[in-house]
Amino acid sequence: MRNLLNFLLKYNNIIVFLILEGIAFYWLTNGNIYHNSRIVKTVHGITRGLEQRITNAKNYLSLREVNLKLAEENSALLNRVEKLSRPGSSYFEPVNDTTAGQQYQFTSARVINNSVNKQKNFITINKGSFQGIKPDMALTDGKNVVGMVVGCSGNFSVAISLLNLDFRLSARLKSSGYFGSLTWDGRNPRYAVLNEIPQHIQVSQGDTVETTAFSAVFPEGIGIGRVNEIRNSGSDFYRITVELFTDFRQVQHVNVIGNLKREEQLELELQYQ
Repeated sequence: MRNLLNFLLKYNNIIVFLILEGIAFYWLTNGNIYHNSRIVKTVHGITRGLEQRITNAKNYLSLREVNLKLAEENSALLNRVEKLSRPGSSYFEPVNDTTAGQQYQFTSARVINNSVNKQKNFITINKGSFQGIKPDMALTDGKNVVGMVVGCSGNFSVAISLLNLDFRLSARLKSSGYFGSLTWDGRNPRYAVLNEIPQHIQVSQGDTVETTAFSAVFPEGIGIGRVNEIRNSGSDFYRITVELFTDFRQVQHVNVIGNLKREEQLELELQYQ
């Protein structure tokens, strides 16, 4: 009580001033229609501005859930396309049996761990064998190459990233169809190197690099990057620097792609090697 009295005595002039200001403001707004309308409009404007900022903040905080839902819907659509399309057909038609004509199966997952600053980088996702994930399944960010699953537990999987010295991928120039081997040199996470492209081939900066049909992991035509620099390697082949489409520092959701015919293909090929 004594502290309260001391506070009132110390700031009595300010308190009296604020009270008088409040009374004057009340008389001004209630005794004059013009001032009343202006103040009401100002208050409404401030209120709308605050509500808009609160709404924007809520929308921003919900982006993670929105992205996850979109990734799941995208995987469902990709599965539907695979089931409805038949090889050699330029149109879609309904398929009633389980996997007729379907070679790839898609599911979405969220990245829960990722590295880009090591020589051998890996990615951890929040789905595992309980959700149907298996080693040697491909990872994309929806359109472009991210990596390949190498190990699974019940609810988690680890994938080798494209940014790994041990990762090797069959890749081709979209413009000419010539293919080579794409690897990462351990330097810049924005660039990889495409080798084994003959020097008699016309290669231009900006040419698109994509996956070939020779992989039993990745579907054909998945984006990798664009040609950034072309050098003579001292042999009969170019050394091509490829600017990657995927920004590995921002990967949050991935599509996991399983080749339903992988085992059949590898088993047949093994008989003739």
